[in-house]
Amino acid sequence: MSAAAVEEPFEQPTLLEVAELISDQFAGYRVEIIGSQITVTPSPNMKHGRSVKRLDRVFLAAGLDDGDTEVFQGIGIWLPDGPSDFAIPDLAIVDANSDDKLIEYNSYDPAIFRLVVEVTSSNLSDDLKRKPAAYASAGVPVYLIVDRTNQRVMVLTDPQDGEYRVHAVHHPGQSFTLPESIGASVTLLVDDVLAAKQ
Repeated sequence: MSAAAVEEPFEQPTLLEVAELISDQFAGYRVEIIGSQITVTPSPNMKHGRSVKRLDRVFLAAGLDDGDTEVFQGIGIWLPDGPSDFAIPDLAIVDANSDDKLIEYNSYDPAIFRLVVEVTSSNLSDDLKRKPAAYASAGVPVYLIVDRTNQRVMVLTDPQDGEYRVHAVHHPGQSFTLPESIGASVTLLVDDVLAAKQ
């Protein structure tokens, strides 16, 4: 009489485990989980980096990296839409001294975020469609989108019921002022924010 092989149940990895595997395999790529879907974005090019760097400099000059707020590139924000959703904005202004607000997977409580910035690249539809809903659901007060593809800057504010109620669109040649809720009065020129001429 032969014994039948006993099969062990196959345990599916969690989304976070898969995201970590992908992140390990593709160094330099941004791996996020938005709407319970994993998204992978290649490393940014110099034009993308130039826009982020210019905004970072303006925020630092405005004193947003001292006192009540800090400015960070590439820190994760935990999103409430799924059991393991998180995003990694290009730039963020957060409440100072929030090290104890880490939730999981190097992502922090969305309550500490005053502003998130995304500079568009190959993930245009994520930045313009999926992330506004995710950041609004998380209650991020200000979402700044540097839309290099369409040559405009969008400032989304007043998050309610999973959407931003106020959408301000700014075009080359214009200037705009961010809400003081970010921690300082900051006026930006669209041309400077877009940074890279075509």
